[in-house]
Amino acid sequence: MVRAARASTGPSDVVGRVAVLLRELAAGEPSGRTTTEMAAATGVPRATAHRLLSVLAARGLADRVEEDGRWVLGPELYLWGATASRRYDHTSQARPLVRWLAAETGESAFYSVRRGDETVCMVREDGSFPLRSHVLHEGRRFPLGVASAGTAILAYMSPQEIDACLARSDRVQYGAAHEATQVRARLATTRDVGWALNPGLIVEGSWGMGAAVFDEQGSPIGALSLTGVEHRFTAARQPDLGRRLLSAAHELSGRLRATR
Repeated sequence: MVRAARASTGPSDVVGRVAVLLRELAAGEPSGRTTTEMAAATGVPRATAHRLLSVLAARGLADRVEEDGRWVLGPELYLWGATASRRYDHTSQARPLVRWLAAETGESAFYSVRRGDETVCMVREDGSFPLRSHVLHEGRRFPLGVASAGTAILAYMSPQEIDACLARSDRVQYGAAHEATQVRARLATTRDVGWALNPGLIVEGSWGMGAAVFDEQGSPIGALSLTGVEHRFTAARQPDLGRRLLSAAHELSGRLRATR
């Protein structure tokens, strides 16, 4: 589970606490989270978390499953999301290309977008190869510089943005391989070859590759990626996978610019 940024302990920071609770609810979909799990993941005291979640439920922003008491996102958020999708949703343009990558490579393919210092997976399509990595799924968040999508995006941000992001980002939970020096080395390699490689750094044996998607100003706003088991990402196969990723990412960048 990716932990949300821990909430402020200030008594007046109600909005911040609500925000981290809602984000953790999204991370817990579709199975949901218990009150205890919500409190542990967000840093909000359990009693406070229960009170705030109950208020959110009364407003339709959260819901509680009767069978096991787990909290899930509420129906009102769907309506808000449908409205906001007109401005922010890239999935209609991305989904055909994600599906094409999965069909062409046999691997699981994804589209992730940048949200602040994180990536959020928006689209997943599984390929024909029966062994799959389950590290990434729709709604899963990672800090920039962690996983291939976040590495691909971070590599093409400005040097000032990279410095600031690495100073802020919480990558400790993903191990020593995500210390700033090692992340910077992977960013340099990504810029050299065009795509990012995650050689099993999150889960041993689960590899990934990613290519950045750009807006009309040339800023990275998302990434297409592939994940699978290690022997499917050999050095001999990586250039072919990389070319397919770059082709699809270039196509998606053009499609997104055309809809602006």
